[in-house]
Amino acid sequence: MKIVAYAVLGLVGLTGSVLAEGPKLDLDSVNGATWPAKGGKSKEIDPVLVKAQVLLDRARFSPGVIDGHDGDNLKNAIKAFEKAHDLKPDGALDEAVWAKLNEISANPVLVEYKIAAEDVKGPFFEIPDKMEDQAKLDRLGYSGLEELLAEKFHMDVDLLKALNSGKPLDKAGSSILVANVAGEADQAKKKEKVAKIEIVKSEHVLRALDKDGKVIAVYPASIGSDEKPAPDGNHTVRAVAANPSYTYNPDYAFKGVKAKEKFEIKPGPNNPVGSTWIDLSVETFGIHGTPAPEKVGKAYSQGCVRLTNWDVEELSKMVEKGTPVAFME
Repeated sequence: MKIVAYAVLGLVGLTGSVLAEGPKLDLDSVNGATWPAKGGKSKEIDPVLVKAQVLLDRARFSPGVIDGHDGDNLKNAIKAFEKAHDLKPDGALDEAVWAKLNEISANPVLVEYKIAAEDVKGPFFEIPDKMEDQAKLDRLGYSGLEELLAEKFHMDVDLLKALNSGKPLDKAGSSILVANVAGEADQAKKKEKVAKIEIVKSEHVLRALDKDGKVIAVYPASIGSDEKPAPDGNHTVRAVAANPSYTYNPDYAFKGVKAKEKFEIKPGPNNPVGSTWIDLSVETFGIHGTPAPEKVGKAYSQGCVRLTNWDVEELSKMVEKGTPVAFME
């Protein structure tokens, strides 16, 4: 963002202009970013926060959408990371947290990516707002290439655009900057299994534990609402469904849905339950994805546990039928 400020110079009334530049945002400034972050409520994208979010994502302490801004999802991710590494759990990106994050993963946080022909070919869809209209589509696919690329690299669309100002984001072969969310430790982590899931309502997070009770992943989550609260107590994973369809039952009585009969919405990342459904032993409840990843942890769900599509896909590969799930206040 550029802010133009006008100043009167001396007695002659000359008018000059000063450009106040925001933080530089390119490959070197983000990969080479050093603590401390600017923080606060700045509307500018902070390279330090972009780097921290990518490193947290790699370590499986998900900040949700990588956007370069401060917020509750980032604070919760840092707090969980601090607890796991015996640091003061205050949710602050301090020097100790920064050092530990960089110690765990030294790979660059931004890399160049060449847009593939497979990315461009689509098909893409215009997604209507009303669920009844969504049910008329053959698939709830991506709305465009920008959304596909942003989700592929766990990024906010605004960050994707800011990093690639002036570059075509709709052409195969175009080289763009993206978050390097695939870390060197990921191959080993793919073999990990979750022994228990804890869903902490008050903190808006889902924790995945191994057989020794160690936290191996934390994800921001939207968990129920006053109108449609999430369940309490202990349950289990019943099944996992990739690319699920969604059946609306009028008994749900969702606000804004007038249908009196059941209807089905076809699969796709913009399906109401996103790209993956983890079915729970409590009837009609599950852990699932979302068409609006930027709202995860910030907006209420319709009773279920809503994660970003990439987080629920990752979690689904680590659970199995019978995995315990505890809802905690």
